[in-house]
Amino acid sequence: MDITNPLNFETFDSLTVPADSSATAEISKALPSSRVVKAFNTNFASTIAEGKIGTTPTTVLIAGDDEDAKSQLADLVTAGGLRAIDAGASKRARELEGIGFMQISLAAGEKIAWTGGFGVN
Repeated sequence: MDITNPLNFETFDSLTVPADSSATAEISKALPSSRVVKAFNTNFASTIAEGKIGTTPTTVLIAGDDEDAKSQLADLVTAGGLRAIDAGASKRARELEGIGFMQISLAAGEKIAWTGGFGVN
């Protein structure tokens, strides 16, 4: 499971992977016999622990090419009291990393709290 947000932590102004790739794709290339899924990178730790963002249940977005791996992870997420949404194939990991990047940038700029984030209804 790839939970990373590959952003430039010195400047907070860009992702550190090629524009047509994602950390998930890079991990998959490095570990070709592994089943890699992207998840949890769009959630701050406090929203996972709390189980909600404000009044909206915390939702974990999951992307990957292995349907069984995504299903197993979704089962673990829901067993932990959170919602899971299949966000599609691993090529969607790039968009999930963009969401994570935006949340971190906003929180680092003190525009949102680290206890907040984006919710899905």
